[in-house]
Amino acid sequence: MSDPRPGELADQLDDIAELIADLALDALRQAMRSGTRARPAAERSLTQARRAVEKAIHLLRHVDDASAESEPD
Repeated sequence: MSDPRPGELADQLDDIAELIADLALDALRQAMRSGTRARPAAERSLTQARRAVEKAIHLLRHVDDASAESEPD
């Protein structure tokens, strides 16, 4: 099995970012159902994690683009 390329890892992280976003929305829905007015700590943490994953996606895509440009034809 070969090592995944940065772009392939970025694609996998896209899926993970979506799952984290879904969890954050679930935390907000649960808070609304329970009558909580404050933003739940779990949602804040999940949103922070999603943003970190999105930064990693951006960096991996940049690495993949740079390596594609440096490969000979």
